[in-house]
Amino acid sequence: MPVYVLIHSPSVGPGTWAPVASRLRDAGHQVVVPSLLGVADGGLPYWPRAVAAVRDALDREGTAEPAVLVPHSNAGLFLPLIADGLEHALAGTVFADASLPAATETTTAAEEEFLPFLRGLAGADGRLPRWTDWWSADDVAGLLPDPDVRQAVVAEQPRLPLDYYLQEIPQPAAWAASPCAYLLFSAAYEALAGQARDRGWPVAVTRGEHLHQVVDPGAVATAITELTGLMTSS
Repeated sequence: MPVYVLIHSPSVGPGTWAPVASRLRDAGHQVVVPSLLGVADGGLPYWPRAVAAVRDALDREGTAEPAVLVPHSNAGLFLPLIADGLEHALAGTVFADASLPAATETTTAAEEEFLPFLRGLAGADGRLPRWTDWWSADDVAGLLPDPDVRQAVVAEQPRLPLDYYLQEIPQPAAWAASPCAYLLFSAAYEALAGQARDRGWPVAVTRGEHLHQVVDPGAVATAITELTGLMTSS
């Protein structure tokens, strides 16, 4: 069986994958949840620290089983670099409500039309508020209905520098040779799920909001394992 590597968005924290990791382990799977909380420390470029965090966490697991990478949100943009930097067999990737790697040689971590909003949020120190502070309290409660879960997710978040979202992320092409699948949670990622279908990837829908892996971890864990079976058998 593969080892699942659950990769959180650097905008939040590894705790967003902890409930799914628990469900997968209960089902007998090996799971690694790297922490990307420190990727924005030390200045540009930030992406090498994301690659190192995933590689080192997988190495510490000490398994020879092939890895299934499961990036969430904008961690999807790091996938080509992570796949390229692993010293480990790659079984495939399940993008979970995640950005898809660009077809260009490099891409930025935020879309151009979103940058004025981010610049308006940045403080005098060049850092942004925590991700959940970008939105209203009602919006965050809709994402994370359980108040205890919400408090834990909010407390773990880093304050990323604005230039994290301006960084140019290389997009090595070789990653696309391995199997891929897409797991859709939220309406905002419908178009990306459509792109995955157009590429011939298996696509599953576990309907919810963008942090649905925290809200319904059992359903998300089941969908990940089912998609792994589909993409590795095709």
